[in-house]
Amino acid sequence: MGATLERTGAMPVVLDAFEAPRPLRMMARALVWPFQWLGKRGDKALPPPTRALQALGPAYIKFGQILSTRPDLVGDDLAHQLRILQDKLPPFSVEDASKMIEEELGAPVDELFAEFSAPVAAASIAQVHKARLRETGQDVAIKVLRPGIERAFQRDIDVFYFVADFIEFFSPASRRLKPRDVIAHFEGVVKGELDLRLEAASASEFAANTESDQGFTLPSILWELSHRRVMTMSWAEGVSLGDNAALAAAGHDLHELGERVLQLFLSHALRDGFFHADMHQGNLKVAASGEIIAFDFGIMGHIDEYTRRVYAEILYGFIKRDYQRVAEVHFEAGYVPADRDVDEFARALRAVGEPIFGMDATRISMGKLLSYLFEVTERFGMETRTELILLQRTMVVVEGVARSLSPQLNIWEVAQPIVEDYIKRALGPRALAGDLVKTLQVVARFGPRLPKLVEQALTAEPPAPNHASPASKARLATISATAGAAAALLAAYLVSS
Repeated sequence: MGATLERTGAMPVVLDAFEAPRPLRMMARALVWPFQWLGKRGDKALPPPTRALQALGPAYIKFGQILSTRPDLVGDDLAHQLRILQDKLPPFSVEDASKMIEEELGAPVDELFAEFSAPVAAASIAQVHKARLRETGQDVAIKVLRPGIERAFQRDIDVFYFVADFIEFFSPASRRLKPRDVIAHFEGVVKGELDLRLEAASASEFAANTESDQGFTLPSILWELSHRRVMTMSWAEGVSLGDNAALAAAGHDLHELGERVLQLFLSHALRDGFFHADMHQGNLKVAASGEIIAFDFGIMGHIDEYTRRVYAEILYGFIKRDYQRVAEVHFEAGYVPADRDVDEFARALRAVGEPIFGMDATRISMGKLLSYLFEVTERFGMETRTELILLQRTMVVVEGVARSLSPQLNIWEVAQPIVEDYIKRALGPRALAGDLVKTLQVVARFGPRLPKLVEQALTAEPPAPNHASPASKARLATISATAGAAAALLAAYLVSS
């Protein structure tokens, strides 16, 4: 990796963008320079950082796509260069795409489509062609996986596992961040993205959830023309959400678009627990009507109801500047070890939140803020929560997209109405009554089994505890717990009946 960064000329650019200390710059260049011949050359037509990530492989491209949405972290120039990775990578040939379509759909391209274009967009996983159905004349978008992409991703992931093991071995303190678990999570996400049948199913579910959302739409899936490596959707015309000049020329309000994209993400995450987890500019367009059109549903996030409530309470606490409650929620959810001081944690959170309020967004250094947040997590022994990785990653990306449209946008003010609405629905008396009904419904399903469970628990004759073996003691504890649980279930069932 280092050799490729050096050989492509990306190393100094990256070190400058992250404001690396001078000793680190000198050490990095000195260590890598003699081995730069081992690095990959990449496409010389691309800017150095983009060239390096594109040469390294698809997993690195994903990382570059995230950075491209955060000019506040890497600077405007580098973010602009990395935006090429979103949908303007070198495409593969039309012949290869046609061959794959024929293999997957069982018919030649000429037989299925009256027109079939050159690639209109190309990213790390796949590329898209515009076509016209021969049978109906409908314009469609055809997504085709890159040849050999599965092997390329597996190679990158194997490297990541090696790096994770290396880090855990030489830095025991890093184990709280669970590097290997993070890579395993990433691997699962990627494998799902490499089966376009799963993406089509995600798009269908997402469309059903968002059908009534104002100012938001999705292309529809043509299932009969979709398979594992090919997916066909209705064609949707629009301006890329990353082209501010074209959006302004079309008469769209950039500030309103920034607010809407952030509020849509929060609505999907909190209301539905199912959200688009790859919402960079390359996957978002704006129709002439002003609707935001989302594409590429290979990476979707899912969070359960409990996690949604925790997330909403944390956001709401920050919005209201109630850092004590934010700290308490972290402890209640187990995000911070119970032996730490909740009041001290609340003060640390205040140091994170207070500089944000009342300050123009353009003056906030996200780099310094994230650095301090990392110090806080280390100080209080917070471990990585793999179930929150996609949510946190998408929040970072969406905020970057929103601020690229309107640098002055205040995420807390924009988020407030969405979070408040969810809090009222999910944590109020009505929500409590709903939770009780759900619990009783679950208990009722076990009703026919309750008498037998109680009888088994009460008639069992385990050996005396003082003379029992460890296995017998464990069995005794299990029977006692079963009896208690069965009794509680029986009582609840009788109440519900």
